[in-house]
Amino acid sequence: MRLSTVILPVDRWHEGGGEKWRRAESLGFHTAYTYDHLSWRVPFRDGPWFGAVPTLTAAATATTRLRLGTLVTSPNFRHPVTLAKELISLDDVSGGRVTLGVGAGGTGFDATALGQEPWTPKERADRFAEFVPLLDRLLTEPELTYEGRFYSAVEARTVPGCVQRPRLPFAVAANGPRGLRLAARHGQAWVTTGDPKLGDAGTPEQSVVAVGEQIERLGAACEATGRDAAELEKVLLVGFTPGRPLDSVEAFVDFAGRHAAVGVTELVVHWPIAGTRFAADQGVFERIATEAPGRL
Repeated sequence: MRLSTVILPVDRWHEGGGEKWRRAESLGFHTAYTYDHLSWRVPFRDGPWFGAVPTLTAAATATTRLRLGTLVTSPNFRHPVTLAKELISLDDVSGGRVTLGVGAGGTGFDATALGQEPWTPKERADRFAEFVPLLDRLLTEPELTYEGRFYSAVEARTVPGCVQRPRLPFAVAANGPRGLRLAARHGQAWVTTGDPKLGDAGTPEQSVVAVGEQIERLGAACEATGRDAAELEKVLLVGFTPGRPLDSVEAFVDFAGRHAAVGVTELVVHWPIAGTRFAADQGVFERIATEAPGRL
């Protein structure tokens, strides 16, 4: 099982913001992701919050082996043409170490920051269904003209393309049928935060069962599209399911083992931030990074 981390873009780079990324590499994390939002929920809403792509570009120059990625980018404020150009540039700067986590987006601050009314769940799903295939084409074709319901591209050039071929990998966040089909068709990985209906109200056992059922539905979507589900990494973003897996190495190893048994292949833990839902003991967190993989 892979162990990765997500570093929220809340630190000024010139005040030591790069240290976490370098430390993530030295601790042996597979990938360090960051959130791609314009702003996020309390308590981050009124504090520093930097752009995902510039942050990852800086992280690419501060590291040499660590994979980097978004978790996740969405259509809420992104357009496939401009996003493709930024991703190709980031993939080049990093030497081919970028993964794009991509999802349909939600109803938070990003949904209205550009002055639009928040989209309904159906509208988000409709846009996502056009966004992902178009982005796929933009990252694999040197020139593209396209006229869709939501997005257009007119002689959009994306030369020289990605360092990674045929393009950088997609990690598609999805739980519903349409999203799972997109993951099956276009993803190299699938992402979940667990069952949102359980949250803090359910039990850890119920949550593991729910994640296993999500993976079964992903498998069915892959079968329907002629894809081998084993080709996709199954990624769980830790921090939104019942339980406290970061309290100790033993708790994390138990948590990881339970999820590995139902098919999860990568766990992503939040870099600790005091005073938030992601608070954790830094020493325990680093012990988990260095000790837990060898015990799984």
